[in-house]
Amino acid sequence: MSLGRIAEPEPSPEGSGRTSRRPSRGLLVPLALLPVLVLIGVLIAFSPWSGSASEPEIRGLPEGEVFNARTLEGAELSIHGSGVAEADIRLNDEPVDARRAGDGVVLNVSELDDGEYTLRVAADATATRTFAVRTAPPELSLDPIEADAPGEPVTVTGTAPGAVTVALDTPDTGTGDDHGEAAPAAPDGPAAEPVEPDADGAFALPVDNPGATLRVVATDEAGNTTTAEVEISIGFPVIRAAHLTASAWAHDGLREPVLDLVREGKLTAVQLDIKDESGEIGYDSQVPLAREIGAVRALYDAREAIEEIHEAGGEVVGRIVAFRDPILARASWENGLRDRVVQTPAGEPYGANTAYGSLSFTNFADPDTRRYHVDLAAEAAELGFDDILYDYIRRPDGRLDGQVFPGLGDLTPEESIVAFTADTREVVRAHGARLGVSVYGIAATRPTEIAQDIPAMAEHVDYIAPMIYPSHWGPGEYGVANPDAQPYDITHRSLADFTAITEGTGVEIVPWLQDFSMGVRYGPQEVADQIRAAADNDMPSFLLWNAGARYQAEALDIAAEALAGD
Repeated sequence: MSLGRIAEPEPSPEGSGRTSRRPSRGLLVPLALLPVLVLIGVLIAFSPWSGSASEPEIRGLPEGEVFNARTLEGAELSIHGSGVAEADIRLNDEPVDARRAGDGVVLNVSELDDGEYTLRVAADATATRTFAVRTAPPELSLDPIEADAPGEPVTVTGTAPGAVTVALDTPDTGTGDDHGEAAPAAPDGPAAEPVEPDADGAFALPVDNPGATLRVVATDEAGNTTTAEVEISIGFPVIRAAHLTASAWAHDGLREPVLDLVREGKLTAVQLDIKDESGEIGYDSQVPLAREIGAVRALYDAREAIEEIHEAGGEVVGRIVAFRDPILARASWENGLRDRVVQTPAGEPYGANTAYGSLSFTNFADPDTRRYHVDLAAEAAELGFDDILYDYIRRPDGRLDGQVFPGLGDLTPEESIVAFTADTREVVRAHGARLGVSVYGIAATRPTEIAQDIPAMAEHVDYIAPMIYPSHWGPGEYGVANPDAQPYDITHRSLADFTAITEGTGVEIVPWLQDFSMGVRYGPQEVADQIRAAADNDMPSFLLWNAGARYQAEALDIAAEALAGD
C-alpha cells in the first residue's frame, strides 16, 4: 500500500468475501445528539408539564406526630406544592378550609378535639398524613408528708395514672419571683431523680434538701403535664424560752441564770438575738452587706453559743429584727441607695416625726433589703440556730398614705411581707431550721395597721409569736376592763382569737409573754397567769420577754404546779 492511496477494505474475518464499511457521515450526527435527547427526555418526564406532579409537602406536625396541650395551642399546618391553592383538603374525610399564606396554604388545627386524624391533600398530586391529638393531662395525687426535722430527706408518694414519669418541678432560680423580687439564696435546693409510676400509677420519689414545699410534675407519653404541691409538716417541739440580747449573752450574770433554767428543764430553749433593733449583728457575720455597712459587732461566737445551749439541753431561737434597721437605712441613704428606705410622699426618709426617728425603717419591698435578711437567716441556720424568728416584720406605725415603699408595685404591704416570709422559709428549712414571726397582738383584728395578715402569714411560717403583753392593751380590749391588771383574762381572750383565725393552717402559736412591769408590778404570779392562759388555749409553748434579761424562775414553778393540778 503506497502513500496517498485509500486502502482497500480488508476481507471480513469470516472470509466470506464481504467487505467491512465505516458508518456514513449522515449517521454520525444523530449518534452525537443522543445524550442530549436523553437529557431532554428526563427533564420533560419530571417537569411540572409532564403530567406527573410531586406530592404536596405538609409542614408543622410535631415530633411523633402527636399534638399535646402545649403544642396544640395556636397550632397550624402549612401545605406547599403545585396546585395547593385549589386543593381539595379533607380531615377524616370532611372538607376543611385553609387560607392562603405565602407560597402555600395554612390549616388551623388548634381547636381539634382529642383523637386520631387523617389529613388528605389532593392537588396536582395527593399527600396523606396521619396524626393524633392528646391533650388530657395525667392525674396526680400527693400524699401528706411528715418529717422529723427541717431539711431531712423525704419521700413523696402518691398516684399518677396515665403518667410515664414523675419528677420535681424545679423552676429556674436567681432571676426573681413573680413580683420581680430577688430570689432567695438556698443551699443546693431540692434534688430528686425522676421515677416511673407502676401499672396502677403509684410512685415513690425520694427527695434531698426538701425545703418547706415541694412541687411535683407528672408527664404522660404525649408530653402533657400535671403539677401539684405538697407542704412538708415537721414535728414541732415545745418551746419555753427566754429572750437574751447579744450583750446579755456576753454577760455571765445574765447568761448563766437562763442556762440554769434550761439545765433544770424549766425552759427548753434560749432566744438569742442575731440582729437587734439597732441593726447590730451579735456574732461575726460573713454576709457581705452586713460587713459593708458596718453592722457586725461580734459580741459572741455563734457556734460556741449554740453548742453551749445544746449541751445544756435546750434549742436556740435566733431573733432577727428585720425592717427596723437604722444601720442599713442610714448607710443606704447616704450612699444613694434610697429605695432601700421607707420614704414620705415628698421623697424624704420616713419617721422624722415618730418615736423611732428618721432613717429607722428599711423598705420590705426592696430586693436588696429582702436579700440581706434572707442571707442572714440562711447563714444563721447554717451555723446551727434551730429556729429563725423574725421581729419587726412589718411596716412602720402610722398612716399608710404617709409612707412610700419603692418597688411595691401592685401588691399591698401585707402581700409583700407574706411573700417575704415564704421566700425565707424555703431557705431556712433547707438548712435545717424552722421559721417563726413575731407579730402585734392587734394584728389578729387589725391586719392593715402594720401590714401583718395573720391567716396569710400562717400559710408560710412554722409558728407565729404574737406579742400580747397585758400592759400594751388599752382598757376594754376583748371586754377586759384593765388588761394590765388582768393578765390571765387578756392573754386568754387574745390568744383565742389567734387560734380562730389560723384554724386549719397547721401553724403553731408561741406567744410572747410579759416578765416585766409597766404600770402594774409584775411578780411571779402575774407571769404564771399568762403561762396558764396560753396553756388553756392549748398553747404549751411561750417566749418570755424582759429587756434586761432578768427572769423570775419562781413564775415557772407556779405555772407548772398550776397546770399539773388542772
